[in-house]
Amino acid sequence: MSLPNPVDYAVPAFVTLVLVEMIIVHRAHRARYEPKDTLTSLSMGLGSTIAGALTAVTILAMSGFLNAHRLLDIPYAWWAWIACFVLDDFNYYVFHRTAHRVRWFWAAHVNHHSSQHYNLSTALRQTWTGFFSLGFVFRLWPLLLGFPIPMLLFCGGINLIYQFWIHTEVIGRCPRWFEAMMNTPSHHRVHHAVNPRYLDRNYAGVFIVWDKFFGTFENERDDEQIRYGIVKQLGTFNLLWSVFHEWAGIGRDLWSAPWRAKLKYVVGPPGWSHDGSRETSDMIRNRWERKSWTNSTSLSSAADRVEALPQDASAKEANTASA
Repeated sequence: MSLPNPVDYAVPAFVTLVLVEMIIVHRAHRARYEPKDTLTSLSMGLGSTIAGALTAVTILAMSGFLNAHRLLDIPYAWWAWIACFVLDDFNYYVFHRTAHRVRWFWAAHVNHHSSQHYNLSTALRQTWTGFFSLGFVFRLWPLLLGFPIPMLLFCGGINLIYQFWIHTEVIGRCPRWFEAMMNTPSHHRVHHAVNPRYLDRNYAGVFIVWDKFFGTFENERDDEQIRYGIVKQLGTFNLLWSVFHEWAGIGRDLWSAPWRAKLKYVVGPPGWSHDGSRETSDMIRNRWERKSWTNSTSLSSAADRVEALPQDASAKEANTASA
């Protein structure tokens, strides 16, 4: 059976919805779109499409090899479609989590996170080096089970299309039942945030239940404004630097690092350094949690002292503490 690439049919809708969002936010939230940033995102999307076309034959050849060694012959039945889609989404979760935890894969994936704006054009900010990083291998192995190649590729396309609409601030929160099961704009805003509490959270593609099951879920809070981008912001709209800056960083580290540390600069977490001069996301979060705990403990201690004092003395103590 031959199936079309659903993403090809979705592209006109992508462009239309970006334009609609621009119109919606133009008056009240003009800062949500920055022309140079949007142009960079669109250019990265175009480059990613070209890179995908250039490597498609090789990926199809690999897919054919895996399918030729399949264990079963899974039919195009309704249950097979459901199983394939759920399995592909789980594989996306594993890939996505790895892409944030292993620098080699992060070097390709960081492109998607490098914008300090969060809008539908950010969804099109895709990698040019996904094939080089071998990130695609996470989602091809079901072919060994016997899922047909067209079915797996079609499900992957639907997964990608679904993820487009969640890149927006125009939509607040969805109905509670939907937020409980599915990835939504609220959940994905958390994923794109650089606030310490939000780092490396909500990796889901379609079903947010993966994050809840594996302990990587974090709710969006109304009392904390989200800051987007990457921990060390690029500070430029240069297209080539946006695409290749992390690969260049890996090259510099491999050149200058001692031999015992070179491999860790490739397979270790982003931000790792042999001399402790940088911070990983875990280190940033741990430091923030310690600071938050210290602050909350200090406030609790001050409140306890006030309660223990006589009424006139407690007023004096409270005034001193507030000063």
